[in-house]
Amino acid sequence: MSSIPVIDVSGIGTDPGIDADLGREFLSAYGNWGFGYLIGHPIDQTLIDALFEQSRTFHAQPSTAKNKILVNKQHRGFIPFKGSTDVNSSVETVTKPNQSESLMLLRDLPADHPEVLAGNYLAGANQWPSDLPNFVNVMTQYQQEMWKFSSQLINVIARALNDDGSMREAFESPTTWLRLLHYPPQDPQSPSDEFGSAPHTDFGAITLLAQDDVGGLSVKTPGGEWVDVPPMPHAFVMNVGDMLHRWSNGRLLSTPHRVTNRSGLERYSVPFFFDPNVTTVIEPLPSCVDSAHPPLFTPLTFGDFLRNELESSYDNHKNDAS
Repeated sequence: MSSIPVIDVSGIGTDPGIDADLGREFLSAYGNWGFGYLIGHPIDQTLIDALFEQSRTFHAQPSTAKNKILVNKQHRGFIPFKGSTDVNSSVETVTKPNQSESLMLLRDLPADHPEVLAGNYLAGANQWPSDLPNFVNVMTQYQQEMWKFSSQLINVIARALNDDGSMREAFESPTTWLRLLHYPPQDPQSPSDEFGSAPHTDFGAITLLAQDDVGGLSVKTPGGEWVDVPPMPHAFVMNVGDMLHRWSNGRLLSTPHRVTNRSGLERYSVPFFFDPNVTTVIEPLPSCVDSAHPPLFTPLTFGDFLRNELESSYDNHKNDAS
């Protein structure tokens, strides 16, 4: 196992037979690796190029401009360099902050949206940077296209797991995150426990990563070795998070991964996280439990899990925790 699988998703959502074949391929890839390259996806490369152009433009601004929209208690806004530490990492003990900065954009909900009025955790409006022409348009279009594509992926995975409908229902009003990440070059002589992103697992359902050509991502194999995941042109890197791991009763792997950037170059990446609604109770699907496979996880509410993760790891959430 020297490289993660490559899955061609051409035709997803167009034919039940194609989706069934893809479902079997997903169960194999994500049951053994938890990671894979997705090729043949429907997202136009011109839009992805525009996404990275806007990300570079945002991060090129002075700190004074970016700090005007510091991340808030709805987890929207700018996370400064070294502004997060993965203290809850299940992979290893992390003491150093991540050597990165980022902008977080979630679903942009107006004040009169039912989820905002209900006080749902994280429900709210985005904080948008000012004086960046076309930024909002590009980010909005990309989020919309990724929502549609991610919904197709979840449908394929849910059917492959023989979901009773509860899993798919959790994504009718999903929790989505778009994160514009910038990793400045790390000193080649920096300590081995200093990371752009420290070893961790993602806490949601699926992550779709667009990365530039610099590299630096690596994943931990089931055998305990770290394997590089170099950029592949016109491909997303998709991985499974902790909630899908729980839904599948451990069948699908939430694989540890990390980023180091000792390339001497600026690195940019854009993960899109597609997660269930915060009110969802996550527990193993009935189809994934039997006498030979008893439930490995107790039920939890996704929003409660999120609150603990964010308040533990992000400086600005610590300030809001009171």
